[in-house]
Amino acid sequence: MKTDLFNYELPPELIAQHPAERRDMARMMVLHRDTGLIEHRCITSIVDYLRAPDVLVLNNTKVIPARIFGHKAASGGKAELLLLEETVPGEWKVLMKTSRRPKIGESLILCSGKARATMLYDGEQGEAVLKIESDRPLMEILDEEGVPPLPPYIARKEQSADQIAIDKQRYQTVYASAPGAAAAPTAGLHFTPELLQTLENQGVGKAELTLHVGLGTFRPVSAELITDHDMHHERYAVSKEAARTINAAKQAGGRVVAVGSTSVRTLESLPAIEQAEGSTNIFIHPPYAFRNVDAILTNFHLPKSTLLMMMSAFAGREQMLRAYETAVQEKYRFFSYGDCMLIL
Repeated sequence: MKTDLFNYELPPELIAQHPAERRDMARMMVLHRDTGLIEHRCITSIVDYLRAPDVLVLNNTKVIPARIFGHKAASGGKAELLLLEETVPGEWKVLMKTSRRPKIGESLILCSGKARATMLYDGEQGEAVLKIESDRPLMEILDEEGVPPLPPYIARKEQSADQIAIDKQRYQTVYASAPGAAAAPTAGLHFTPELLQTLENQGVGKAELTLHVGLGTFRPVSAELITDHDMHHERYAVSKEAARTINAAKQAGGRVVAVGSTSVRTLESLPAIEQAEGSTNIFIHPPYAFRNVDAILTNFHLPKSTLLMMMSAFAGREQMLRAYETAVQEKYRFFSYGDCMLIL
């Protein structure tokens, strides 16, 4: 299947550059897979579509403020890093922007001198592996010095201290608890504690799992054929409690409602819903028979992305592209800070 089959035209002005005034102000398109019916609602209306004993599956990964700045120790040249993953304690896979690439063994001074790094390996597409050392826990320093790793399509002319503070709060779900993500599981950004409580009050279950989102999630597929695309790995964990909650809902006749593509990836990586921990590079695209997911809440995704391919596998490619065409006509807000779609 050709990658171009998952392309669509998106006016740039529909790419959300800022979050909505409130989390629960997001618009929500509702797509009924069986009839093709499309409804235009608000995220708070999700309570009209879920019922006991359905279960909402949330990804509780926490975005670390992973964009940091510094300079090369020898020359003083500026360096910008995006921390992607701690592969072993103290060693980080990063994306690096510098005027001249550091050589193996060269040092960087980071976070206003609060951390030091040594170049271990160089890679492709700007990636590198660094040994990062600091006198205090690195996460403490990142909280002080780091900036939220917003995706490149959020291209603001200025980034004030106030805006950074807003992003630290809003580019994070209200239930985030497991640090390790380089990007937010954006479908979950629309939930407030009050909305989650309303769903709980009407008998909708809640199960939290963890999948640490990497940047590969958002990169468009460059291969001509989707089957030639190399899928990235992401680490996941499903607790015994989460597995028990999901299985109980299924046995009672409830639907498994995955919040975001990351929850889908985790659930569909498991042959059976049970306690598990590991790494997945599952690539869900048409044709695909879903085993564990019955409904999905998702944001609107980039053209030619693996995420759009996943949703096309769930709802059908032609039906999904028609829904996206409708979203453009109705001026929905797209991507990370944008609106959402409930696929039933």
